[in-house]
Amino acid sequence: MKYLQFLLTISLVLTFQINYAQWVKEKGNGYYKITAWTLVADKHYTSSGAIDSNATRGNFTFSLYGEYGVTNKIDVLLYFPLFTRIYQNTQVSKTKGNVLQEGQAFNAIGDVDLGLRYSLFKKKYLAVSTTLKMGLPTGRDNAGSDGSYQTGDGEFNQLFQLDIGTSYQLYSEPSYTKAYVGFNNRTQGFSDEFHLGVETGVKFWRKLWGVGRLNIVKSFSNGTLSVQNAQGSIFANNVEYVSIGTEVAYDIVHNIGVSLTWASAISGRIIYANPSCSLGVFLDLK
Repeated sequence: MKYLQFLLTISLVLTFQINYAQWVKEKGNGYYKITAWTLVADKHYTSSGAIDSNATRGNFTFSLYGEYGVTNKIDVLLYFPLFTRIYQNTQVSKTKGNVLQEGQAFNAIGDVDLGLRYSLFKKKYLAVSTTLKMGLPTGRDNAGSDGSYQTGDGEFNQLFQLDIGTSYQLYSEPSYTKAYVGFNNRTQGFSDEFHLGVETGVKFWRKLWGVGRLNIVKSFSNGTLSVQNAQGSIFANNVEYVSIGTEVAYDIVHNIGVSLTWASAISGRIIYANPSCSLGVFLDLK
């Protein structure tokens, strides 16, 4: 689902709130963000983990993310890719200058994620919660001349996740570290996945946050779909990666801010090897 499109973001993506270790917003509070995310790739990790070149593909997504506290223990989550553009540049011979392959593009919405987060335990400096994210097949899983200009993978998945985090002072500045571990149950012949991630952040100068992230996805390779390559789509089966990323977020005025994110897979299988970046505007109501 869209978790694969969040692989270098994550978002994506799969970008959550920067708010110490307080996963649950509490009743009436909310966090909302609009994001422009882009990935342009001319190389990918093969099924053996080696890096190989491919025709330059681009992916642009304009999305809305939100989380709202229904009660003091339950949040609802939404990720909605309002507009996704998949495109490939025209391929021109370097020696003869003639066109080898015409460029293409396809526009559509992507796969929507819905979720619930439940607080298991929360004290002043420690929070533990569990999250269920459901990926809905609202995007197109077959588009373009060869079917690879996809904005979704055509399957319904459920990611079960356990979150734990702590907040503290680092050099007298507010800071936090949080981690998650999850199991992604996938359908339609896709392999299930193990998810693991760590995030840490510190606030500078009262308005600026700096964040670092590590995300890992490991395929159980138990699906029935054939192994696909990443030259044409980010929705292949048996995708694996280790991704690092960084984000800076600045509070412009009360409750409103902007963020800039960069991330890249440092190792992987069947996934693009180029970095992605995104620009977002967020509203934090608490």
